Amino acid sequence: MTSEVKSESKKSRGRPKVFDREAALDKAMTLFWQHGYEATSLADLVAATGAKAPTLYAEFHNKEGLFRAVLDRYVTRFASRHEAQLFDDEKPLLVALRDYFHAVASCFTSSETPAGCFLINTSTALAASSQEIARAIKARHAQQEETLRHFLEQRQQRGEIPSQANLQELAQFLSCVLQGMSISAREGAGCDKLKQITATTLRLWPQLTGQ
Repeated sequence: MTSEVKSESKKSRGRPKVFDREAALDKAMTLFWQHGYEATSLADLVAATGAKAPTLYAEFHNKEGLFRAVLDRYVTRFASRHEAQLFDDEKPLLVALRDYFHAVASCFTSSETPAGCFLINTSTALAASSQEIARAIKARHAQQEETLRHFLEQRQQRGEIPSQANLQELAQFLSCVLQGMSISAREGAGCDKLKQITATTLRLWPQLTGQ
């Protein structure tokens, strides 16, 4: 009986660990979020994820492939959840915008993730060697602005925004406010300060929309 137990124990110890893709992506996300794309090396990613380099290569091919997977993970875990605050038809326009901005502010200042916006943090020091990654981040920025424009278009159709308001300019303005909030959070601003920025933006809404 004892020999059988020892034999089973040896087999268990020798069994290879199962690669946890989502856990690896979350750890890699934190590293990219904190240090940016260029400053994060494959060695850093290996150390952070606990996976061997051949495992990461087999799963993601290279650092660029890993970053693209991390970007998709970020959108799923954070961006999509925030954007869902906008598209609640039961909320008045300004309430939906406030809730969206507050959700983003909480994310930017959370103790569970690095400060600021993942997209902005990873794009600030991109080199020419990362043109594909730069394009991917730029595309995601454009998608955020387009999401805001789509939200504003829906609310204009419901009569909550005057027909003469320029929705593209409004979306650009709101996107710039979000980027500024990210920089403030990166420099140490707390959630309350970011919510004050949100309140100021919403107070300006009548002037911004020509109401």
